[in-house]
Order: sequence, then structure tokens, then C-alpha cells
Amino acid sequence: MTDGTLDASPGEIASGPPGDGHADRPLPGGRTDTYRHPPLVRINHWLNVTAIVILLMSGANILLAHPHLYWGVRSTFADPWLSIPAIPNWLLIPQGRNLAEARTWHFFFAWVFVINGLIYLAYGFVSKRFGRRLWPTSDELKGTWASVKEHARFHFPKDEEARNYNVIQKLTYVAIILVILPMMLITGLSMSPGFNAVGGFLLDIMGGRQSARTLHFISAGLIVGFIVIHVFLVVWTGFVNNMRAMITGWFVLEPSDHTKGDGA
Repeated sequence: MTDGTLDASPGEIASGPPGDGHADRPLPGGRTDTYRHPPLVRINHWLNVTAIVILLMSGANILLAHPHLYWGVRSTFADPWLSIPAIPNWLLIPQGRNLAEARTWHFFFAWVFVINGLIYLAYGFVSKRFGRRLWPTSDELKGTWASVKEHARFHFPKDEEARNYNVIQKLTYVAIILVILPMMLITGLSMSPGFNAVGGFLLDIMGGRQSARTLHFISAGLIVGFIVIHVFLVVWTGFVNNMRAMITGWFVLEPSDHTKGDGA
């Protein structure tokens, strides 16, 4: 999941980069309409949503062909590390158990996801978006515990403070982009017979095919967990406003309590 998806998260509103030609627009009641997501980020986000949903549903179908996970090189059928419970058909692509067709869906949208991600990575580095928006500073790292407490109280600012990522968001997104997504890609490639012909060393690094399969499942589980929290917070902090931002690029900042008090 790239920053295109992450940009839809609440509490991360940022003014457009210098020279983007989108100045803030004042609204009644002290509110501000700020340009939050450029077109490439919005397109990237929705392509990722489509690809990830299909990857998870087709991946579940593939997993059900043998719903057990192991560590190492071989499957110790009598002693799996984890057994997967039954998954309803409506959560599978295609509907019902169909390993061959599920693989076709999975591999195609894996390439959609990878290409889309590479485009975003190139954009992020060339535009310096990663350094400007995602990489935490030393001062921000010192405030990690304070940010944890704010999250625990479900306190997410909607005023000018919300223009920037907080340190928890930055650390989470850096981990997703630089650790979890690469692990999913590498473990997926290591299980591909076609790739093994030229890059079989990946299986050795992973500790064997079964370890790679298990790590691939763990990566998917972490991404599902992130998505659940992400969607919950989008709804919690204002579904309409967040969706408007990811469709049009514009997000409304509310006046702070202090500003409201001054205007009373």
C-alpha cells in the first residue's frame, strides 16, 4: 500500500507542494479548503484499493487450496504452524474454490500493484515528497510517546495542526512502504516457479518455500490490519470530507477551538 492510500488517512492534511498553483480557499465559519492530494496520488490510491482487494480475495482462494502454514522447506502435514479456518465464498475471487483461476487473478493484479507502486515511488523521490512528508525528524521522534497517548484518546486534530503527519503516522507509513510491502513482494516472487528459474536464491534467504509462504501470509495480515484501522479512522474523523479529498483533492480544515473562542 503506497502513500497514495496513506494520504487518505485522517489527520494528515498537507498543503500542496510549492508552485502547485492551488492556494488555500477560505470558507464560511473560519474553515479553510486546502488542496490535499494531487491527481497522481488520487489515481494511485484508487488503483491500489482495487488491486489490494482483488489480491486479498484471490490470495485467500489460493491459500484455501491447502489452508495450513509451516516453517522451513517441507510441509509437515501432521504439525502445521497455523491452520486457516473456512472462508466464505463471497470473500473469494473467483467465487468458490478454483486454484488455477485464482492464480491468474492474483498474478495479474500483483503486477498492477507493483507497477503502480513503482510509479508512486518514482514520484515520491523525484518530488521529494517522502522526505518532506514521511520521514520523521529527531524532534518528532522525541514526541513519540505523546503522540501514542493522543491516538489512545482518539484525538485527531482537524485544524491547522492537521496539515502535517504526526510521528506515529510517519513511522507506520515508513514501515508499510519500506518493510511490509517489500517483504510481501519478495516472498511472493520467491514462491513463483518462473522467477525461481533465475532468482532461486530468494527461497534460500526466506528459509524455504514454506517459510516464504508463511511470511507472505503474515505480510498480508499486517496489511489487512492497517486497512481496517485506516478505514475506521477515515469514517471516525469525517467520511464525507476524507472521501471528497481523495476524489477532488480538496479537504476542509476546521477552525481550532481557540480560533472559535476569539470569534465569539
